[in-house]
Amino acid sequence: MSQQTLSLVADVLVIGGGPAGAWAAIAARAAGCDVILADKGFLGTSGATAPSNTETWLAAPGAPRAQAIARHIAKTSGLCDADHTDRVLDGAYRGLARMVAWSYPFPGDADGRPYLGNLRGPDYMRFLRRRVIGAGVQVLDHHPALELMADGDGVTGAAGVDRQFHTAWRARASAVVLATGGCAFGARILGATGLTGDGYLMAMEAGATLSGMELSSQYAVTPAGSSLNKGMTYRWASFYDDAGRHLGEPGEDRQVFIADALANGRVFARLDKAGKRERDWLRRGQANCFLPFDRAGIDPFTDRFEVTLRCEGTVRGVGGIRLVSSHGETGVSGLYAAGDVASREDLTGAITGGGGPNASWAIASGTWAGEAAGSFARGARRSRDARNDKPLGDAGLHASSRTGAQSDRPSTSDVNAAVGAQILAVERNFYRTAAGLDGSLAVLDSLWSDYRGSRADARRSASDPETLRCREAAAMLAASRWALASAAARQESRGMHRRTDYRKMRPDGPRRLGVRGIDEIELVPRHDLAAGSAAR
Repeated sequence: MSQQTLSLVADVLVIGGGPAGAWAAIAARAAGCDVILADKGFLGTSGATAPSNTETWLAAPGAPRAQAIARHIAKTSGLCDADHTDRVLDGAYRGLARMVAWSYPFPGDADGRPYLGNLRGPDYMRFLRRRVIGAGVQVLDHHPALELMADGDGVTGAAGVDRQFHTAWRARASAVVLATGGCAFGARILGATGLTGDGYLMAMEAGATLSGMELSSQYAVTPAGSSLNKGMTYRWASFYDDAGRHLGEPGEDRQVFIADALANGRVFARLDKAGKRERDWLRRGQANCFLPFDRAGIDPFTDRFEVTLRCEGTVRGVGGIRLVSSHGETGVSGLYAAGDVASREDLTGAITGGGGPNASWAIASGTWAGEAAGSFARGARRSRDARNDKPLGDAGLHASSRTGAQSDRPSTSDVNAAVGAQILAVERNFYRTAAGLDGSLAVLDSLWSDYRGSRADARRSASDPETLRCREAAAMLAASRWALASAAARQESRGMHRRTDYRKMRPDGPRRLGVRGIDEIELVPRHDLAAGSAAR
């Protein structure tokens, strides 16, 4: 590290500033720990929640919750765990009740009581920022983490870069919570610019396992040319072809309906099923959904507008770091995970958790991980010697020392374009085949070997703005390989994982499909009920 390196020490380091990271920091601080939160962006405005109007999955204890879980499980293709789901709902319910006690400005319901089923993203994240700072957490805005640090006993902190001053930072901590969000694979969707899979790569370099990465092909209906991936308004939509002919009713799976229609040409929508009351409610409750239309002079309730599908990756998919307990533990000593960076198979099965389930998961998992990290840190407080800390980062952090023609490596633009071509395209990844998956993997595996760099090469300086871009590209490329390798291994169709060569769900198929390894990918099938079942 250079002399300009900012060196910090804390009991708990939280990496990521979305809702899960904020709840983790609050919980760890409440446990009596010194806490640092490092965010790639600005805590309160970065990530997928900040620009959204977010539902919560709210179910009161007792019969209402049991009924809600039973209805949910019927949709999840056999991967959801009822006990885990009940615990998530309970954790979210308690967290929302705390927000009432903290005087969060919930709107009132018909009886004048706080309505906890909806969180306006900008207000919610601004409120959490105040709570985090008010609790005494040290917040590092615009301080993306590049790599974890570890000694012989486990993870000891992280190192990264200050994006504003182009200097390095390093934080030693007894416990680290990864809350970096999912991976959007470079998709142009709302709030996803910084969601590049960084947490996956850091966790895998530390020895963790990912799970459910094949469940990364969730697509959102969006207006053509827009990044607005909010789908609730399309409940009131009719769909038409290029000639204005009505395409019929979409049924339960709107994405499949649109994908099949797009195979035959352009698709248009009109929100003509909404009456005056629904139109007024949508305008008030989903205001940013209408900005693209207003700017284009389109009345979406009366005018037809072109729509398409945009991949949301694991942001509204399912896959992520496999948790080995119900407390956010990753199986690596001192390392915890919360929110979308963690696998949500136990909660959402093989279907999207976008909206309510993910929002409730962020509250519950963030709180659990923060509490568990705080408990671990109190037992290990200040017991580690910084001289034994080693950086774990590798891919994307080494500049080539070779000269001449051999020095050529793919650029970050080349990597990002290749990932987008193999992962985001509807025609390649919405419906999957063995040939298509193998072809995509061959392209990305070859690119990986050329791009990742070698530990024999010089490490990039954190002061170089290109270092962060290279690391992000490496993380997206790695995540795409893990996702496609998992998809190739799951030889069945289940939820959003749609194989045209294996159209049915296999009762003997693995309930969980784990993946580990950086260069050589190893698949780890699991047939137990749930990834964290042994710890519950």
